[in-house]
Amino acid sequence: MEKKIIKTDQAPKAIGPYSQAVMVGDFLFASGQIALDPTTGEMVEGGIEAQATRVMENIKNILAAAGMDFSNVVKSTIFITDINNFAKVNEIYGKYFPENPPARSTIEVSKLPKGALIEIEVIAHR
Repeated sequence: MEKKIIKTDQAPKAIGPYSQAVMVGDFLFASGQIALDPTTGEMVEGGIEAQATRVMENIKNILAAAGMDFSNVVKSTIFITDINNFAKVNEIYGKYFPENPPARSTIEVSKLPKGALIEIEVIAHR
């Protein structure tokens, strides 16, 4: 199967040797998104709620660049630096998946790039 690189200016540019997302067949594999503002390249301020919202908006824009939306997401993985933020993240995340949410894993990690509090990656299917 052919591999197609998906990229958009509506999400942060890659900060390393990776693509925002890769399409293979009908599957989209999106790289983990942290709370970088796509226009400034800077981490958003305002704590876990602001960061979780920015991450979800970045993912929404990557999905849109591939002609998809959150209803296409079949699996997500959430990395957070403090599991005590789980309920706050869940509240924001849930707004993007009001029906039929995808399979998901949530993992507490010690650190994330650029001091982010959260990173989320998704797999979607067209």
